[in-house]
Amino acid sequence: MSTTKKVVVFDYGFGNVRSAERALARTGADVEITRDFDKAMNADGLLVPGVGAFAACMKGLKEARGDWIVDRRLAGGRPVMGICVGMQILFARGIEHGVESEGLDEWPGSVEPLQADVVPHMGWNTVDAPDGSELFAGLDADARFYFVHSYAVHDWTLETANPAMRAPLVTWSTHGKPFVAAVENGALWATQFHPEKSGDAGAQLLTNWIGTL
Repeated sequence: MSTTKKVVVFDYGFGNVRSAERALARTGADVEITRDFDKAMNADGLLVPGVGAFAACMKGLKEARGDWIVDRRLAGGRPVMGICVGMQILFARGIEHGVESEGLDEWPGSVEPLQADVVPHMGWNTVDAPDGSELFAGLDADARFYFVHSYAVHDWTLETANPAMRAPLVTWSTHGKPFVAAVENGALWATQFHPEKSGDAGAQLLTNWIGTL
């Protein structure tokens, strides 16, 4: 019986889908770029990339029924991973140029402009991962990841009321002010940085994700 994991990179018009495909294939996964509804629903893992504006990504995702797919997969405990703006749209709202747009609202919070002297935040940076992180397992504390963004979530507000449930694990980084760099929350994981552009460290991180599918 094959143990190769089937992963769909959701192609809704916003994201470095080829880079993501190559990086995931490097882990040994069976990767397909598609917006096909059934394939996206039935894959072992769904990767949602994203580049550009929050509102435009949300519009593209909804037109491809990606919002419904993400919601249904998570309701069934099926793994989903968001990257860059693909992470940002998982929050309740995005604020760009003073205009507020609705996100998928899987997590509360607002994606807002970075509070730093230099924007965008472009280049390599370290992260502060919490104890017990599966996403960053096997990675050194000084591992660097590649960021390209002008917006981020600066405040994490979701708490787990049920003590029997594992609280979300939130990883932080800093550019001017601390911001959310990654989240592990049950079947839903996400990174603000680009693991597919982060060399060996990014490859290890994606291997860790594939290993949980």
